[in-house]
This record gives sequence, C-alpha cells and structure tokens, in this order.
Amino acid sequence: MTTATDAFRRARDFLLEHREDWAAAHDGFTWPRPERFNWALDWFDVIAAGNDRTALHIVEEDGTETRLSFAELSDRSDRVANWLRERGVRAEDRVLVMLGNQAELWETALAAMKLRAVVIPATPLLGPADLRDRVDRGRVAHVLARDSDTAKFDEVPGDYTRVAVGARVEGWHAYEDAHDAPGGFTPDGPTLADDPLMLYFTSGTTARPKLVEHTHTSYPIGHLATMYWIGLKPGDVHLNISSPGWAKHAWSNLFAPWNAEATVFIHNYTRFDAARLMSEMDRAGVTTFCAPPTVWRMLIQADLTQLRSRPREAVAAGEPLNPEVIEQVRRAWGVTIRDGFGQTETAVQVANSPGQVLKTGSMGRPSPGYRVELLDPVTGAPGVSEGEIALDLSERPVGLMAGYHGDPERTAEAMAGGYYRTGDIGSRDEDGYLTYVGRADDVFKASDYKISPFELESALLEHEAVAEAAVVPAPDELRLAVPKAYVVLAEGWEPGPDTAKVLFEHSREVLAPYKRVRRLEFGDLPKTVSGKIRRIELREATAAGSANEYREEDFR
Repeated sequence: MTTATDAFRRARDFLLEHREDWAAAHDGFTWPRPERFNWALDWFDVIAAGNDRTALHIVEEDGTETRLSFAELSDRSDRVANWLRERGVRAEDRVLVMLGNQAELWETALAAMKLRAVVIPATPLLGPADLRDRVDRGRVAHVLARDSDTAKFDEVPGDYTRVAVGARVEGWHAYEDAHDAPGGFTPDGPTLADDPLMLYFTSGTTARPKLVEHTHTSYPIGHLATMYWIGLKPGDVHLNISSPGWAKHAWSNLFAPWNAEATVFIHNYTRFDAARLMSEMDRAGVTTFCAPPTVWRMLIQADLTQLRSRPREAVAAGEPLNPEVIEQVRRAWGVTIRDGFGQTETAVQVANSPGQVLKTGSMGRPSPGYRVELLDPVTGAPGVSEGEIALDLSERPVGLMAGYHGDPERTAEAMAGGYYRTGDIGSRDEDGYLTYVGRADDVFKASDYKISPFELESALLEHEAVAEAAVVPAPDELRLAVPKAYVVLAEGWEPGPDTAKVLFEHSREVLAPYKRVRRLEFGDLPKTVSGKIRRIELREATAAGSANEYREEDFR
C-alpha cells in the first residue's frame, strides 16, 4: 500500500467517522494532497484485492443482470488496459468514451486511469455535429463506442483509433477481444497528482460547451466530499440515476460509491416506469438513492408506498429540488431528500449532509474541504448576505478543476481575485445555511424588484397540474419585465384557458404581488442532452412574442 493510499484512506475514514456530525467533519477535515496518485491503481486495486463483494450490479429492462465483484473488475480493467496499450493508447492520449450504462464503461474508466490516458466522456445521445466538435477541440486519438453508434463517426473525420463495443464492426477493433488479453498490469510510469484525467464538455445551456479539465486528484479525491454528502458507507448499495457522459455520472456512479467501498447499482430502461424502478430497488436492497429533480417529479406522480424497503439516504442534484416534492417523499418514505450544489467544474460544494438540521429551501452548508464565500455582484467583495457563490482559493479545494482546457482567458476570469466564481447566486442566513437564488444570468428585475425564477417555479410546482415549469422575463412597457411561466402539465390536465385561469389563481394565492406570474404558456421545455432547461431559448421565444400565451389580466 502506498503512502498516497494511506493518506486517502485516513481522509476517507475521518469523513465516515463524522458522517452525521457536520461541524466536526467541516472543521477537522483536510484534503490529502499527494504528489503522485492513481485512483485505479492506488485505491481501487487495493480494495479489490481478494474482494468478492459486488462492485457493480446492472439490471436490464428485460431482466437480465450483470454482477461483477471488485476483484473481477480489477482483473478485467487490467486486461482492457493491456489490450488498449497494444492498440496504441499511451499516457495523456485523449480517449472519447461513448457508452451506455454497461460493464464496459466501468472497465474502460479504470483501464484508462491505469494507462494515464485522458478520458472524454460522451453521451450516446450526441450526433455527428457534436462529435466533430469533441474530436476536434478534444484532440481525440482514440474512440470507444457502442456498435450501434459507430455509424455516427462516418461523418466525423480524424485519424483516431476506433473500438466498437458489442457486435463486430468492419474497420473497428472489437472490444470483446480485450477480455482475452493478458492479466496483470504494469504501469509505464508514475502518475502525478496534477496529470490530466478527464475532459468534460459542459452542457452548454447558453453558449458553446466549455471544456473542463480534471486531474487524477480533483475528481477521485475531490469526490470524498460527494461521498460525505450522500452519506455512503462500506457495504451500501447505491443507485444514482444519471446518463453516462455527464459529470454527475462520475460523481455518483464511479468515484463516490467506490471511495466508500459501496456497490454501484444500475437499472437500465428505455422509458421511465416508477413502479418497475421501485420493484428493482426493493430487490437489489438499495440503501442510498440519488436522482435528478425530473425523476423525483415523475416518482411523486406514482404510488410511492410501493417501495417496501426505503433507502436510508435520498439526495437530489443537477438543479434545486422544489419543497413540495421533498414533502411528498418525506410523507411516503419517511426520508428527507437532501439537496446538494456543485458543478462539472467541482465536486459538491454545498450540501445538506446526514445529521444536519434541515431548513426548507436551503441547500445546506459548505462541504468539508470547501470555504464558500458570497461575492457582491458589483464590487466582487466577499461577506455579503446575497451574492455570487464562490470558492476561496487561499485554501484551494482539491475538488476543483484544473481549469478550462485551452482557454486561459476564461480560466483566469473564473479564478479572478483569489476566488473561483460559480456564476450562481445564493444567500446565506445567520446560521451559515446557503439558499440557491438562481444563475446570475437568470435572475431578473420586474418593477425594480429582483425575481428568482427558481422561487416562482417552486410555487407553481406546488399545484397538482404542474409537472415542470420554467420562468423567464417577458418584456413589459410598464414594469420593464414581468414573470412568464412555461408549463408542462401533469397527466390528466389539458392546456387551455381553464387551466391557465387555475394556475393564475394559484400564483396569486401563494406569491407576493410583485412576484406573481403574469404570463403563461403550455408546452414542452427545450433542454440540453443532459436534461437542463435551455432558458436562453425560452427568453428568445418570449422576446419574439407568442400567440399561444395567456395573460393574467385577461382572467380578472
């Protein structure tokens, strides 16, 4: 066992020891900062030695299952690493990995780490145009893709190695041959802590995706904080509903659970079925559960009491979760969904961790290892009660990206003045709890009052008719701007003036006069491939005007 492994384990065990004592964990935690560290070799292989406990459990829609132990995944990743090395993969080569929730994804992640290759995760939902951008800007040297997606690369030029996972494809190496490669892996050299490990293309809700660079420590070690937020401990069975290709998948389907020596459980489906999901959760014995707000909102429309074995811990991330959803789950399962806040650029920065007193609407307090400040939007000075959420770099958290790859100007802007600036607005109360207000670009003024879209969306979601909502400013001659809501209706409700009248009445009942929704339109919400609402499209559509919107004044 290396010195780096010892330091990592001590930090991990400290958080486990204080998993329900936020003050002790936050005040006493120090990041391990090794000079050399390779998570796959120095952590995973160490805990996998002779370990027959299940590391990965996948259940397909047709009921077929894959179970792999820690020891089996260690051996398989050794063989894949050796095979990829024979195919020309070298340290710091860029490898685009476009796979679904399948065993090969985890094998490849571990193998690439062992080789010191740089992984560019990509969702299978991407089309040729997005892939061309990733291959070009990411300087991709190797591609691993499902056999069903290989045709997309016919339109993606480049001299890159092609590996097909699944059926054999002409012109592509067959991944299945990797399992016949020799076992036992010998690294070519040491892994430095700041060597690049992952390059993430952000979801791009308002602009071209940024390219976020993480190192062999920023995500593997950084996600000790994510492990702490979720409340994971050895022996847990963890279900995180997330699509491969996005940072949250690495957060909670790779690093956080295996940092805790827990089992990663996956249920694959083509169409969401709440009853089937809960049945599989029961059968697998899920103890910790993480899902994005969209899934939680779909779950509460089902009979939650169908789940007999309720998870000990339930968390949500991606976007703030509305209080009404939290309350419905609490009534049905007796567990409170705990929000967390983080970004592709970081691990979880702020969270409601186990044992903390929860405050309705708050996303909690800073994670162990993070010093969070609120910066005045005008002066940039810290210490305000409401401002831009930022990380103090005088004690730089390990779980922060190296920077925006190939964009030193954007990196310098994000790190200016000794703070990493998130671009999100929050408020802090007298007890140090932080509440999310919104993206700096999303908050707007109406009649000189500041409007948080999230607050209005939360109010709308309290009504049974609303499945999803997004609020943006609509031009108004008198008030400059007024809140307009785009609403996706729940099953059983029809778009039209009757429903619009009901929702305007609800808005008047639960919101202060200056916050009330003044305009309303029904329809689907435009989203990125990662599921985030593209508010820029809604703002543009609102500015252009629509014949399909309803106005509050028409229903008085």
